[in-house]
Amino acid sequence: MSLYDIPFDAMDGTTHTLREHADDVVLVVNVASRCGLAPQYATLEAMQEKYRDRGFTVIGFPSNQFLQELGTNEAIQEFCSLTYGVTFPVVDRVRVNGRHAHPLYRELKKAEDAEGKAGRVTWNFEKFVVVPGGEVHRFRPRTLPDDPAIVDLVEAHLPR
Repeated sequence: MSLYDIPFDAMDGTTHTLREHADDVVLVVNVASRCGLAPQYATLEAMQEKYRDRGFTVIGFPSNQFLQELGTNEAIQEFCSLTYGVTFPVVDRVRVNGRHAHPLYRELKKAEDAEGKAGRVTWNFEKFVVVPGGEVHRFRPRTLPDDPAIVDLVEAHLPR
């Protein structure tokens, strides 16, 4: 199964895949509302606004694996909307590590970061940039979404 064919659920219960964005640049991020890195939501939203019409989207995957996510999808949605004005998709909660990790994350974690390390997601707000064709680029949590390495990668692969 291709990375693009792995299903995931939206908060409204509908099922989606990355295939819907196969021609786009997608920034997949495991998010958590009570994390000290949560202000990255603002930068993620700014990127969504700046590049959305050119074939880019952010998809937030809430995870409580580091015990910093709110308890319900409704609470997560409200937090994202009211605190950071998030318009990009924030989907149903997932596990990113361990034997119950979501299949999408099992695939994403095969990608190496800039230091050549693959494997476990180390913390909330780990970023995976999926460019058209399915190549995955990995950035660790403390790399800000607007870091030149991410922005240059996004801009280099924007389809329109």
